[in-house]
Amino acid sequence: MQDAPKHILVIRLSAMGDVAMTVNVLRAFTQQYPDVKLTVLTRAFFKPFFRDLKNVSVFYADVKHKHKGILGLYKLSKELKALKIDAVADLHNVLRSSVLKTFLFGIKTVQIDKGRAEKKALVSGQEFKQLKTTHQRYADVFKTLGFPIDLSNPNFPEKKPLSKKVIETIGNAQKKRIGIAPFAAHESKMYPLDLMQEVIEQLAEKYTVLLFGGGKKEIQTLTYFESQEKGIINLAGKLTLDEELDVVSNLDVMLSMDSGNAHIAAMLGVKTMTIWGVTHPYAGFTPFNQPEDFCLLADRTQYPKIPTSVYGNKFPEDYKNAAGSIPVKTVVEKIQSVIPA
Repeated sequence: MQDAPKHILVIRLSAMGDVAMTVNVLRAFTQQYPDVKLTVLTRAFFKPFFRDLKNVSVFYADVKHKHKGILGLYKLSKELKALKIDAVADLHNVLRSSVLKTFLFGIKTVQIDKGRAEKKALVSGQEFKQLKTTHQRYADVFKTLGFPIDLSNPNFPEKKPLSKKVIETIGNAQKKRIGIAPFAAHESKMYPLDLMQEVIEQLAEKYTVLLFGGGKKEIQTLTYFESQEKGIINLAGKLTLDEELDVVSNLDVMLSMDSGNAHIAAMLGVKTMTIWGVTHPYAGFTPFNQPEDFCLLADRTQYPKIPTSVYGNKFPEDYKNAAGSIPVKTVVEKIQSVIPA
């Protein structure tokens, strides 16, 4: 491929789920184009996500301090130019990345098409159909740069060996391990916590249930769940991100909302069940390489306006607990059906 880029800057600054979704696309890229170097521009916190990728470097954007504002982005552009990048894949496409790209003039840039018009038609009720997945939208950016990516036969990293500290925290694998991440950025995307407690306690009768979350209020809730039954272990606030990724890679299944934890589990090739409230898989944010029936959906007969928004931030007041229309029995039986005996 004559004059093809040899070093591509990949911009994906936030949020956690979006960053996790890039990983499988980049893994496929590195396997299909091993001679091309990738540098991912993201937050320092997300560096562990890319730890298993060959020929991928991570460059930190300190947008709260060093790289804040127009002057900070100009300084960042000078630092990036010094890396001798010859193309930019903007998987973020927001004002900040647009400003940064103006400072990287002379370098070929391609940005993601987020499909805003299609998504608007979906949430307005005009067209209820499956849209292109976010993973494919990321892959399309590289295709425009001259690197079509086949996502149909993905490879995933091996399960990570667990450190002594982690084993002391979660115990030895005497039972199958289920990860549960009950929280999401918006309450409308969450399974009601009283129902989630029932799910957790029923599963804990047979499996080890590991709870994931963060933030003071979330930790209090998870600590309460942990106290109710043996076999429930709250991991929130106890492990580093690296250690959490090690644990997730050893799960038999992850149950998550439409949230970042789902994409982290799928990124590692773990079976990932998701619960959907006012959002819907048709918007393109399903976890990577998961069967369609792993998405447990709110009842659209009862809540016909779903999806009310792409991100769960807009919804009629009486749709707030839409996810609660999914019976506890359905959630428990679905998880049990995919765990090998």
